[in-house]
Amino acid sequence: MRKYQEMTKSELLKEKEQLERRYKEIREIGLQLNMARGKPSAEQLDLSMDILDVIGKEDSLLAEDGTDCRNYGVMDGLPEAKRLVADMVDCKPENLIIYGNSSLNIMYDQVARAELFGVCGNTPWSQLDKVKFLCPVPGYDRHFKITESFGIEMINIPMTADGPDMDLVEKYVNNDEAVKGIWCVPKYSNPQGVVYSDETVRRFANLQPKAKDFRIFWDNAYVVHHLYEDKQAKILNILEECAKAGNPDMVYEFCSTSKVTFPGAGIAALATSENNLADIKKRLTVQTIGHDKINQLRHVRYFKNIDGIKAHMAKQADIIRPKFEMLIDMLNKEIKPLGIGQWINPVGGYFVCFESLEGCAKDIISKCKEAGVTMTGAGAPFPYGKDPKDSTIRIAPTYPSMEELRQAAEVFVVCVKLSSVEKLLQTSESTILEVEAEEVLQ
Repeated sequence: MRKYQEMTKSELLKEKEQLERRYKEIREIGLQLNMARGKPSAEQLDLSMDILDVIGKEDSLLAEDGTDCRNYGVMDGLPEAKRLVADMVDCKPENLIIYGNSSLNIMYDQVARAELFGVCGNTPWSQLDKVKFLCPVPGYDRHFKITESFGIEMINIPMTADGPDMDLVEKYVNNDEAVKGIWCVPKYSNPQGVVYSDETVRRFANLQPKAKDFRIFWDNAYVVHHLYEDKQAKILNILEECAKAGNPDMVYEFCSTSKVTFPGAGIAALATSENNLADIKKRLTVQTIGHDKINQLRHVRYFKNIDGIKAHMAKQADIIRPKFEMLIDMLNKEIKPLGIGQWINPVGGYFVCFESLEGCAKDIISKCKEAGVTMTGAGAPFPYGKDPKDSTIRIAPTYPSMEELRQAAEVFVVCVKLSSVEKLLQTSESTILEVEAEEVLQ
């Protein structure tokens, strides 16, 4: 295989003709495959079915401290549930509040509380002239939707192999009082699979915010979502690092079991400092009398401890690892030699982030949809859905079966090739026209 960029115009036209024939054949198959979201497959969900049997009508529903889990109360979570989640995210149980099933819900609430009531006695964001949030890109579209929904100005921060560009982060945070927060997915980031380096975490902890109410929104969504037993990423404990740096209140850490047990029936939690917890609980006592304690108890009795979670996630990895490897292998064979795309090979998380030739992402996604494969919209990993280079595509390989994923990957490869050929031919024509125009002027 030769790189497309090295081909002559006639060679590209010949390649285009062959790809168009193949694309037509694929469209006529009438596929209906969906890879739009990072959802667990039915096979993964089947692993958790036994959790429904750990509590029956004959079983005690008393927590270890005597709390009757059928009744009101215990706003911040059962002691045993706090221990289980604390071991999962490597924090102290006393730093946690256990919520319902959705960490995204907690993040939304944190922004909403800051807007309505302020953070730890500071002016409510809604009363300020300008509020800004830093957004590492590519990133998680639902994070950006939260801040966008409140009219908060979002600022793109490029991602590096070690995490966000910390020179830029420090520049904004340390000098602009309007910058109130930053979204972070520190481990197996969505969508690239980047793991924040120790230096990056320490630089976060040592920020000197111009705004007293600046907070790091640390979404540790994939903390136990490894693909390989011998390549398990580890990151520094952000709560500990912030405390060491004299910034104990600077971070909110979020997590859940949404992709551990059932996404619609897991447990979610927030870990933060004593001051932040007190500030949150003032409002939380008005919002709820307590979350689902029976579900908390169910998770504790099912997993028992962190070793139970690790064993469970190893089974999940056995299911999804072959999907990632098949996809990466196809990209390596079909795309890499042609020089029309690049990606990071993730060792955890839920996505593969594909970077096409500039100006091709929307067209690739559109071609895939016409061929029966629905993917995350182009631009989604950026604030306001605007990818400056129109090149980032998030691939979610977990939900389809292996055969469906293989079909979808084949469609994707054809669409990438066809879009790339068309782009290069268009660029070639533009270059020729520019040269001819210059010759006329001369």
